[in-house]
Amino acid sequence: MVKFRSFLTATVAGVAALTGAAQAQTAQPNAAFVNAPVMNRIPDAQKPASHCGIFETCASTKIGTGKGDIMIRLSGVGVLPQDRDSKITGSIGGSSINGVLNGAHTSTTNQAMPELTVEYFITDNLSVDLIATSTRHEVSATGGSLLGNSKLDLGSAWVLPPTLTVAWHFRPHKRFNPYVGVGATAMWFHNIHAANNGITNKLNAGFTGGPAVNVGFDYQLVGNWFFNADVKQMFVRMHAWAESSDENVKLRAHESLDPTVVSAGIAYRF
Repeated sequence: MVKFRSFLTATVAGVAALTGAAQAQTAQPNAAFVNAPVMNRIPDAQKPASHCGIFETCASTKIGTGKGDIMIRLSGVGVLPQDRDSKITGSIGGSSINGVLNGAHTSTTNQAMPELTVEYFITDNLSVDLIATSTRHEVSATGGSLLGNSKLDLGSAWVLPPTLTVAWHFRPHKRFNPYVGVGATAMWFHNIHAANNGITNKLNAGFTGGPAVNVGFDYQLVGNWFFNADVKQMFVRMHAWAESSDENVKLRAHESLDPTVVSAGIAYRF
């Protein structure tokens, strides 16, 4: 009986020892797994070496402008007619009233509108560009013994002045690139509306044109995006006619508009 108890005790002790060893072996890997570092987020995929965003300046981005480049600009433009010299002549019932119109002149209002420009670089230094915009202006007359200090509203007209300019750029392949240019302007007057001022109620204006000069600069902001500022001086005369509905009263105006065109905006190079 004593031997049997000893055997039973030894057996229980052996089983307990084997169970403890098994638990220790099982717990060790689990402890290692729990203590492993935890990744908070998956790393971003690496960009290909050739990738460059549209608003990034990368190693592959060309600095400045050069031969073969095309620039598309969207600007805000102000058209400021100078009205340097004007003359009004006229007649009533076929009789001249030039004497009482002596000293009378016309005035044209300023205007601001968006402007689209396309520019192509023929060489690193030489480019040609074309601007397109249309602005609405009010026209009035004053002065002379007939009008005195009173203002006679003649009406309004939209002006389309496409201007082709050849420009010389001083610093090709540089971020800051100033330029000067010369060109030509053509002016079409459209959507003309006469004012019913009690004297005339018909208004018309003829096609005209003239030379233009300009100065400005491009500055590369980021990637292929540029800031542009430009000032153009155009030398253009306007010829207009105002009449009464029965054509009994006729006024003719010859004016040197000579508008100064100031613009600033953003450009993208292709």
